[in-house]
Amino acid sequence: MWRKDSTGDLIMAVFIILCLCSVLVTGMGEGGREKGVERECEPGQPLHCPAVSPSAQPWTHPGQSQLFADLSREELTAVMSFLTQQLGPGLVDAAQARPTDNCVFSVELHLPPKAAALAHLDRGSPPPAREALAIVFFGGQPQPNVSELVVGPLPHPTHLRDVTVERHGGPLPYHRRPVLIREYLDIDQLIFDRELPQAAGLLHHCCFYKRQGRNLVTMNTAPRGLQSGDRATWFGLYYNISGAGFFLHPVGLELLVDHKALDPARWTIQKVFFQGRYYDSLAHLEDQFEAGLVNVVLVPDNGTGGSWSLKSQVPPGPAPPLQFQPQGPRFSVQGSRVSSSLWTFSFGLGAFSGPRIFDIRFQGERLAYEISLQEALAIYGGNSPSALRSRYTDGGFGLGHFSSTLTRGVDCPYLATYVDWHFLLESHTPKTIRDAICVFEQNQGLPLRRHHSDIHSHYFGGLAETVLVVRSVSTMLNYDYVWDMVFHPNGAIEVRLHATGYISSTFLFGAAQSYGNQVGEHTLGTVHTHSAHFKVDLDVGGLENWVWAEDMTYVPTAVPWSPEHQMQRLQVTRKLLETEEQATFPLGGTPPRYVYLASNHSNKWGHPRGYRIQLLSFAGEPLPQNSSLERAFSWGSWP
Repeated sequence: MWRKDSTGDLIMAVFIILCLCSVLVTGMGEGGREKGVERECEPGQPLHCPAVSPSAQPWTHPGQSQLFADLSREELTAVMSFLTQQLGPGLVDAAQARPTDNCVFSVELHLPPKAAALAHLDRGSPPPAREALAIVFFGGQPQPNVSELVVGPLPHPTHLRDVTVERHGGPLPYHRRPVLIREYLDIDQLIFDRELPQAAGLLHHCCFYKRQGRNLVTMNTAPRGLQSGDRATWFGLYYNISGAGFFLHPVGLELLVDHKALDPARWTIQKVFFQGRYYDSLAHLEDQFEAGLVNVVLVPDNGTGGSWSLKSQVPPGPAPPLQFQPQGPRFSVQGSRVSSSLWTFSFGLGAFSGPRIFDIRFQGERLAYEISLQEALAIYGGNSPSALRSRYTDGGFGLGHFSSTLTRGVDCPYLATYVDWHFLLESHTPKTIRDAICVFEQNQGLPLRRHHSDIHSHYFGGLAETVLVVRSVSTMLNYDYVWDMVFHPNGAIEVRLHATGYISSTFLFGAAQSYGNQVGEHTLGTVHTHSAHFKVDLDVGGLENWVWAEDMTYVPTAVPWSPEHQMQRLQVTRKLLETEEQATFPLGGTPPRYVYLASNHSNKWGHPRGYRIQLLSFAGEPLPQNSSLERAFSWGSWP
């Protein structure tokens, strides 16, 4: 039987949009719900509008919230100081590190083991040691590698232990390391200073090439090769448009850079693609151009953002509606802990995995231990090399690292509570993203429930739905992911992804319309999919849970009062899913109408208390299983 207990947590991976509806959850009576959402203004109390948005209050005393709180600037500094002492004077600031250097790539919270955390939260045991996880690049040794080190206890670390083999099953090869900013700068230097001058004639002709002015910029792609061990990346060149996204202005030139060698002087251009044809090098392309063998399309340089800007193209009209809190916020944020009359939980950002929440309780009862984003994936198609093989796993770039400062009144309501986020990544010193997370209440514009009766008796009953929202935004190059964790007054938890920003594009040529739509005179908006991977660890009525499937079916039945007549009677079907295989449903298949996690506790009518898992997804087709990359994100096939 498939069950979840204290020794083996049931972790459910949920695809794109996860809506957790409170089906058969008892102890959450209507009276408690209405108290949370029908809070009336008391007579005689004046309404007021705060002059500034509320801010999160610092955590001023020890407590449960600290278990999941992201590391403070002081803790990050202490970890970095300790690592510098332990790893020796050869440690280089990652912002300046070359491939042959040793450097600390990142430091973030090392999450405590669940069993130890629950022992502290539920039984009053001492809290587990607060620790940090550091990723270190060891390039300055005979066998370069990537190591993961746990440092603790905080705030005054005294020990470190290598957990690389424990976490990954073996040492991490050096070629798997993420690309540092310094490496990108060295690649740009290779392209602009050493390589592009070899095709100056063609570039002047097609693309208004300015060697010193840098009117061109490069755009990154992934993965970096065709097989394990490769470190070769296609870079597309685009006009550097001021005040708008350059992503819509390809010039048709793409370069395959081999940057595997530890000495940047040995990096090379393996292949060149220009406006539909491949060449061995830029010198080869220039020779072909001088010989009149290259059919060059002149791509205009628009110079400024203009219509490509995301700013409004029309004058602003009357001011739009704004939210108003008559008596101030009905929730509080202290440190990383959010509390309202209905909900309590801790929130944070993983440097790579992005937003996450822990110890989620409704009316004091835990519903989930953890709900967290794990990965975001974008798969592209096209007829140019940068598009036809691009598969971006954004966790490798950093869904938390590339969080954006939230703009009041656009990204979040003016009266939201804004929280800063401190991180240490590619630097010796901590950095801060101001207003990286916002917390707010929002009226949904629909009643949670309502009924108007004019039969037998006349009455109306209704309740406005106001939800509590935690939001952050990850800006991953051209697109922006808006992540929402939404807490409803009926006990439901919803996870939402909004994708916005700019599309990615390539140069338009050949059979381009098989791979997208034309969005400019020489620009193809390429076909692509987006999907996201969430970890959901539900604890419904305790740690032991089972998965049930419910559906409906029609059963031929004789009419009881007229047996000679037949009818199709609708009835409920219930099935316990006893194995993990039974409880996985291929994307695009037909899952049961209702899937819910049930506990071994029943309500007063004998129904097992449970929590429904509702999947709402528009994700595209997953990679075929015979793809060499499918195992890297096989979760995409199983919502």
